[in-house]
Amino acid sequence: MSAPAAPEPLLNVPNLLSFARIPLAVGLFVCIVQGAWLAGLVIFFVATATDWLDGWWARKYGPLTLVGRNLDPLADKVLVCGTFIYLIPVTSAGIDPWMVTVVVCRELLVTGIRGMVEATGKKFGADWFGKLKMALQCAVLIGVLLIRWLDTLSGTSDALAVLNPVQLVLLWAMLVATIGSGAQYVVKAAKLLS
Repeated sequence: MSAPAAPEPLLNVPNLLSFARIPLAVGLFVCIVQGAWLAGLVIFFVATATDWLDGWWARKYGPLTLVGRNLDPLADKVLVCGTFIYLIPVTSAGIDPWMVTVVVCRELLVTGIRGMVEATGKKFGADWFGKLKMALQCAVLIGVLLIRWLDTLSGTSDALAVLNPVQLVLLWAMLVATIGSGAQYVVKAAKLLS
């Protein structure tokens, strides 16, 4: 009879980097409520840097753990979905409640599907479409925070005239990618579970 597997270490660099996004997200939410747009932008950049760094570290130095595979996307969802929710009352951000509902519902759907598939012992990680969706979500949020900060400065009307249309295009591209990647995950899960 083989010995039971040793428990996975919870405290390692990738997990700590992933977990760091939770308090960073809370700090970002406070910045949005207070209208501290530059501080919020800096916090969001730091949080997205930890998202890249935890994956890079885990692949290069290890450990690749089950806890890390679940904590990383959970921290991403808290950061991204929470930021979209906190931006709803900011009318100048152009984020409507239905848009946030699309984002949150897609994340909940994929999380549930991932749990069902991985319970069967099959891997169900992010693919290129999911990564594109995440990149576009981050681009939209960076754009909103940047435009809100520039709006507080004087003499930035030229920059805003260029950035506002770009922000609108990114927003709609993000919504299409969010819906498309969600549908793709449903199809992929149906094939794996059938």
